[in-house]
Amino acid sequence: MALGIGFIGLGIMGNRMLTNMSVHGGFDLVAAWDPNETARSDARKNYPSLAVFEDVQEVIKHPDVDVVYIASPPASHRDYALAAADAGKAVFCEKPLGIDVEQSQELVEAFKQKDVLNAVNYPLANSQAADLMKADIDAGKLGKINSVDIRLHFAPWPRDWQQDATWLSLRAEGGFVREVGSHFIYLTERLLGPAEILSACAIYPEDDVSCETSVQAQFACDNAPVSFHASAGGVGPDVVEFTIWGEKKSYRLTMWDQLYSTTGDDWIRELSEIEDARQHGYMRGLDNLIAWREGKECSIASFADALSVQEKVEAILSGEF
Repeated sequence: MALGIGFIGLGIMGNRMLTNMSVHGGFDLVAAWDPNETARSDARKNYPSLAVFEDVQEVIKHPDVDVVYIASPPASHRDYALAAADAGKAVFCEKPLGIDVEQSQELVEAFKQKDVLNAVNYPLANSQAADLMKADIDAGKLGKINSVDIRLHFAPWPRDWQQDATWLSLRAEGGFVREVGSHFIYLTERLLGPAEILSACAIYPEDDVSCETSVQAQFACDNAPVSFHASAGGVGPDVVEFTIWGEKKSYRLTMWDQLYSTTGDDWIRELSEIEDARQHGYMRGLDNLIAWREGKECSIASFADALSVQEKVEAILSGEF
């Protein structure tokens, strides 16, 4: 039986999820809302069977909605999630969980008390590349983990395909540490366990409004040092690179889904049999979402997982840790 989904937010991520759920076939696209009339009109045109409402509560309370998917800017996540929980709906939320750590701590506790299913969309929770690294680390194939390097660079920020999401350029809710860095802090904790911030420095423009332009941070994770470097500006291709250095074997994940390994010489491509790693990851993620809703084993990220990441992200950005 298809899983009924209600969509809050019809921007980049909301439309991406609509597209991939349509392709997957295991979902019933029931209802949607966005504050923007153009976004609502486009959704009605592109998905004629989708009920698009002008009131978000119509989505949350719709009897055929099993899971409320929240794809709005992060400051709104808490209120929508709590409203969905009060309506007895499971919640699948985009990251970051929020921007106020105390509010997110209260949210996690509220969902625990209400015993409501909750998940956050970290694709690296579902990635076959991440699964392979995790299995090899747990089996001892990398030996001692000497260090982890996370390197990110974006020119420009927000990226070209995100220009309509103007909030991503602002300090209040956006920035590349929340939007992209959080994925790799999540991956680090998934692979190695809880991380502790040792030092951090974030550089901002002088306007008091724009998001960070350069960040450096150092973590300790299961006694392994983790170096985090992220920046934006200049010219050149984006850099998205995660490297875990082991004494027997090392892994490097580039541009989200291109995995390489080495035992001391050249980097060798892993999982090359997957024709379209990006689309493969989307479908694995949706398989996981169905397993999560059915109470089956899955690797999807919980609100508690996302809170752990958020605590590190906000500490880096504020310099308070």
